[in-house]
Amino acid sequence: MRMTVFRGLMAGEFGTARAELLADSHVFAELGGRTIDQALDNGYDPKQVWRTVCETFAIPKERR
Repeated sequence: MRMTVFRGLMAGEFGTARAELLADSHVFAELGGRTIDQALDNGYDPKQVWRTVCETFAIPKERR
């Protein structure tokens, strides 16, 4: 998954402002205690990060 696709999915699900805030501030235990931005900067696959977001926020399967 490309970063542009990941960011588009985040914005589509949460709105642009909330997606940016979430990526910068919400710490995920499943990402090793990192935020989304930190995980991506540390080389995590955007697809893996998106799956973590989907599971954490119970995003319906049809929007995953």
